[in-house]
Amino acid sequence: MDRQPLRIAVIGLGWMGQAHSRSYARIPRLFEDRAYDPVLAICADNMDERRDQAVHSFGFEEAVADWREIMDRDDIDVVTCTAPNMLHEEICVAAAETGKHIFCEKPVGGKPEQTVRAEKAARDAGVVTGVGYNYRFAPLVQHLKNLIDAGELGEITNYRGRFFSMYGSDPMGLLSWRFKVDQSGYGVSTDILSHSMDLAHMLVGPINRVMGLQKTFITERPLPKPGGTHYDRGEPGDPTGEVTNEDYFGAFAEFENGAIGTFETSRSIIGPESQNAFDVYGTKGAANWNLETMNELGLFLMKDEARGYTTVRGGDRYPYHGNFVPGDANAIGFEDLVTIEDYEFLTAVAAGSKHSASFKEAVDYVSVQAALLESTETGQWQDVVDL
Repeated sequence: MDRQPLRIAVIGLGWMGQAHSRSYARIPRLFEDRAYDPVLAICADNMDERRDQAVHSFGFEEAVADWREIMDRDDIDVVTCTAPNMLHEEICVAAAETGKHIFCEKPVGGKPEQTVRAEKAARDAGVVTGVGYNYRFAPLVQHLKNLIDAGELGEITNYRGRFFSMYGSDPMGLLSWRFKVDQSGYGVSTDILSHSMDLAHMLVGPINRVMGLQKTFITERPLPKPGGTHYDRGEPGDPTGEVTNEDYFGAFAEFENGAIGTFETSRSIIGPESQNAFDVYGTKGAANWNLETMNELGLFLMKDEARGYTTVRGGDRYPYHGNFVPGDANAIGFEDLVTIEDYEFLTAVAAGSKHSASFKEAVDYVSVQAALLESTETGQWQDVVDL
């Protein structure tokens, strides 16, 4: 089978840059039906050790310090942006203007207007785009979407989404760029509420109006160290700086189809370590899913004689699960979702078709985010206006 080579650049070899690099390398071993072969052509990172790692550990052909060198190349098909948030818009716009397809880890922009500008640049250039809403690709979430689309849950009436994470719960956690509005954009409303609402958009549909509440609980943190992340820790007595974006965001929402939604996200909560979870309720059934137990889906169907929730365990009868492990109840993990996401994105690139989630889905979310931010100022419900 003749396969199209897709030459890939990765910008930023931090956690997610490494995850995507591993995923691209895994695709040939996991997806025999692919129409392309990923080629790790070039990596850009401003840290010497990461550039060395890119070539000698990840197998990139070369590595450079300045990502702008990539934009001058005509032998690169795809740019994967996993740099810090403050660089996303500039990188995405530059890639679009040089005709390169773009996958960007969320957020596409730290603030809504930045995402809108990046989406317009990509749309004007006619390139395929993708954004890192990887949780929608969990096999059991895909299975649930199929059930909802088939009417098995009936008319959806209520949705409860939440993403509780402890990554910012320790006051000694360093003041990385993630906690600075001028470097990251907004806080959890940019970082993790986007995941909760993307799942809601996919499963239930568009949101018409919202009301929001935000709060910062940890207002100062130890100053960062070179190469440090929000997972690194300082010591008592270290010099500190001000946190300038929110730790918590809560929201009420009304969907276009009349369903009601509630959302909560927090990075400073104690207890849930990575609880990206939802409950969805309809007139014929209900379901729940939690990233912390991502290989299980709670399902309640009124048509079942034995009323009550059943636990559906992941297996190769559900979308993509069997590409990783055979049989039932053999678990897959976080990076497997990234690999599915990358496979779907590159499939769209090879076919010249739209990928979901694209920059359009990112704009769908930031349109909701903009209304939520306005609501926190007015204390009132706000209509969602397409940006």
